[in-house]
Amino acid sequence: MSLIQRGFREKIVLVGVTVPPATDDETQRHLDELALLVDTAGADVVAREVQRRDAPDPATYIGKGKAAELRNLSEAVDADTVVFDDELSPAQSRNLEKILGRTAIDRTAVILDIFAQNARTEEGRAQVELAQLRYRLPRLRGRGLALSQQAGRIGTRGPGETKLEEDRRRLLRRTTRLEADLGRLTATRRLQRKSRERSRLFGLSLVGYTNAGKSTLLNRLTDAGVLVEDRLFATLDPRTRRLELPGGETVLLSDTVGFVRKLPHQLVEAFRSTLEVVKESDLLVHVVDSASPDPEGEIEAVRTALGEIGAGHVPELLAFNKADVTREAKRLSDRHPGSLAVSGLRGDGVDGLLRAVGDRLRASLDVVEMVVPYDHGDVLAAVHREGEVLVETHEAEGAHLRVRLDGAGKARFREFQS
Repeated sequence: MSLIQRGFREKIVLVGVTVPPATDDETQRHLDELALLVDTAGADVVAREVQRRDAPDPATYIGKGKAAELRNLSEAVDADTVVFDDELSPAQSRNLEKILGRTAIDRTAVILDIFAQNARTEEGRAQVELAQLRYRLPRLRGRGLALSQQAGRIGTRGPGETKLEEDRRRLLRRTTRLEADLGRLTATRRLQRKSRERSRLFGLSLVGYTNAGKSTLLNRLTDAGVLVEDRLFATLDPRTRRLELPGGETVLLSDTVGFVRKLPHQLVEAFRSTLEVVKESDLLVHVVDSASPDPEGEIEAVRTALGEIGAGHVPELLAFNKADVTREAKRLSDRHPGSLAVSGLRGDGVDGLLRAVGDRLRASLDVVEMVVPYDHGDVLAAVHREGEVLVETHEAEGAHLRVRLDGAGKARFREFQS
């Protein structure tokens, strides 16, 4: 149950640690984003603390002295929970809670909590629960009866908890069951993808930082009617729609979950099957929020996440969104050759985006030379349907063609290639 629905919002203290080569400005930007995550999860930030260290303390992450100062700050603002921007080890979390006298969680727990609130489909809920279980299992040791909190604060929503050993066995059984269920759903999804591959349509995916405007752009391009909200991770479940390009091609356009800095590896693993649609795409439209305080940093964060899921090799087209609210979109597109400034809300630049997508997809095809005898008119017609004929001349022995074809087309018409 959401804290907002219950009429109670936790008071949160945020903690960031600057470790070289990071700077205090970077740490503050990360805390700004963490504050948005906390708000999305249904809590209020009442204070924040930044510390510089050469390296994190193995026992408490911030050191005992700083932890004691943090306890005094938390008591002064009557905070319920302290949230750290970096992932805490199970031991660090336990040691901090002893010193602070209150719950100590990290960015990963907050993101998992948001995903738990927003997952709608059977597969999405199973993926989020599996990620939560994988995160919580190593954190069960030594917490005893504290695990009886079932629907309390950020980081505790999801599977309930009771006694230690009983919980461990139960969560392991549940993990195994979820992995088996997701394995079956993954097999079904792969069959669906094979069916789409047989249709020989290009695959196009919208990717980007969370809240960059991907769903708004999807609605603009396809009238998909997808939920659009100005908050982080408003939509989690991928949606695929057909899209007609100006050149006449039909592509399958998929909207995917938004990425974020320090994306929990538990989520990456749990959502790997869902994100395969990105890895198998012919082109990624990387939507960037040009009104963001740090668009370049968000671009790099998305590219890092794409590398983690094995999609770093897929060609990318940058689309700087929200050109209707900021001139920065045009400046950014000028700094990135081949990119475009668009407005998913008003439609500015969308026609140019579609033309660019068509050009990039066609350019990805191989150009082959063919000679089709005149008594194979059916073959000539099929080549025109399935490929892009660049040049066609007529000689004594037949029609000479230079044509762009995909892999299946090249295999089908191999005997006519010269």
